[in-house]
Amino acid sequence: MAVRFLSVTRRYPIDLCRLTPSASTRSIIGLFSTAAEQRSAGDDCHSDDGNDDPSHSVTHVRMLEMRARKLEQQVHDLTERYKRAVADSDNVRRRTQKFVEDAKIFGIQSFCRDLVEVADLLEKSADIEKREGTQQLTQYLAHIQGRLQDVFTKHGLEKMTPVGAAYDPYQHEIVCHTPAEAVEPGCIAVVKQDGYMLHGRTIRHALVGIAVKTQEH
Repeated sequence: MAVRFLSVTRRYPIDLCRLTPSASTRSIIGLFSTAAEQRSAGDDCHSDDGNDDPSHSVTHVRMLEMRARKLEQQVHDLTERYKRAVADSDNVRRRTQKFVEDAKIFGIQSFCRDLVEVADLLEKSADIEKREGTQQLTQYLAHIQGRLQDVFTKHGLEKMTPVGAAYDPYQHEIVCHTPAEAVEPGCIAVVKQDGYMLHGRTIRHALVGIAVKTQEH
């Protein structure tokens, strides 16, 4: 703007003396003020563009670094928690396995303790025969047998009594046939070997003879 003004004044000389002091002063000051403001505005824009971009980039990088450190800490914490969970799971598994093994080995501990008492009674039977004779020994053995059945009942072991009952393939095994006399044909007439059930489950089948109807001549 100032350049254009100077070129115009060269082509058309202006007598500054004819201008009033106030008018000429205001014109010149206004002209140069406008040029200065435009230059200052241009400098400010250039300065802002040059200074804002680097600072913004640095701030963005710092934020990314902070987020990266935070994520690394979270990953480390989760990894440690996972390791502790795996270790706890392994400990529980080992304890459970040990408990199961002990249960298999010592599960019949109480039953064995009661059988030991019956074994002590059997060892004394020889002395009773020598001191008191066969009759007292027979009574003593009957007492031992009763004590043994009490031990079986205490631990859920039950001897079958199938005489007169119907044949059950899940509990009985037929070994012979016998004429029907005191029982109905097809029922169990005799037991050759006792069967046992543990808490209602057959652990040894009873060997039985089935009654059959005799032929009449």
